[in-house]
Amino acid sequence: MTEPDVAFGALGALLGAVVTLIAVRSSGTRVPAAPRRDPAVPREPDDARVARLVGALPFAAFTIDGQLRVRVFNAAAATLFGVDGGRAIGRAIIELIPSVDLERMLAAALAGGISSRDIIFGSGGRERYVGVTAQPYEGGAMAIAADRTMYLAVERMRRDFFSDVSHELRTPLSAMKLMLETVMVSDDDAEARTLFLPQIAAEVERMIRLVQDLLELARSDAGALPVRSERFDLTEVATSTVNSFAQRADKLGVELELEAPVAVDVVADRGSLIQVTMNLVDNALRHTPAPGRVTVELSRDGADALLRVRDTGIGIPFADLSRIFDRFYVVDRSRSREHAGTGLGLAIAKHLVEAQGGTLIAESVYGQGATFTVRLASAPEEAGANINSP
Repeated sequence: MTEPDVAFGALGALLGAVVTLIAVRSSGTRVPAAPRRDPAVPREPDDARVARLVGALPFAAFTIDGQLRVRVFNAAAATLFGVDGGRAIGRAIIELIPSVDLERMLAAALAGGISSRDIIFGSGGRERYVGVTAQPYEGGAMAIAADRTMYLAVERMRRDFFSDVSHELRTPLSAMKLMLETVMVSDDDAEARTLFLPQIAAEVERMIRLVQDLLELARSDAGALPVRSERFDLTEVATSTVNSFAQRADKLGVELELEAPVAVDVVADRGSLIQVTMNLVDNALRHTPAPGRVTVELSRDGADALLRVRDTGIGIPFADLSRIFDRFYVVDRSRSREHAGTGLGLAIAKHLVEAQGGTLIAESVYGQGATFTVRLASAPEEAGANINSP
């Protein structure tokens, strides 16, 4: 049973209990445990009692009569559907909530049916998905509803994520299987081993990186990323990263340089910022053809420290900028295998920066390179740092 089925089942059970209670009381059926009613106290009208009961429900609920006119419309329903609850009574439900699907569900409930489904409101990028359960009620019907837009969006992201992970693992595994089979049937063919074994090793290394990145994201989602703050100069991080990628940049024919005119102190997790900087430089090198340039810049902006990675590469189309930090999002899938990235580096970098109270943004003009900027709070000046020597 899926989570939506469980949710609708719970709502249906609650609705059934409410309707049963109303039916028992309105039909005059004797309930043994019920206290005696004082004849001196006027009996509350059924409609008022139903209105009070439905009005007290913590979720959106309303009742209609046999002509699909509203009897009760609680405050939660008024908020959910954007309706003035005080003016809803007596009006046709289609006037209040212009949905043919909802009207059909309520008509089916009047005929004795029980149904649960999502109804779409709005269009384009402003669609809302409202889960509705409709059930008969004496002389009419009752419906309860909940906005499931966010839940369904998260569910789609979860499905897409697992689909992407499966694809990223299946592709190298299939290639490795084919190459290993070729080596095995080629007996003692040195040429086949020389050709395929390095490729197999590269695919294994890529899968290791993918698994490591997935574990990093899992820790981030669980809020389990350790942050060990210390005071240090970002120049140390930037210099170490540039030195690590210098040989690779030379082989690619890309100029890799560092611009750090002043010391930029921060109080942050050194290891995390090393990983962020390496991810950004790695991304820049993979998308900058020769002869190009990748520059790591350090500067201050008021009370903030800035670390920028600029490149003169292929850039990012405007339509893709808003999704560049999404997991497994690839701007040009036809080139993704060529660049051999896991599709998780930028997502991890953003998580690591935000875990330390900073921000990471991307700017680009397609065909003119890209700039990624990390913004963190600068470390406070140490006591006596600005006192002039005698």
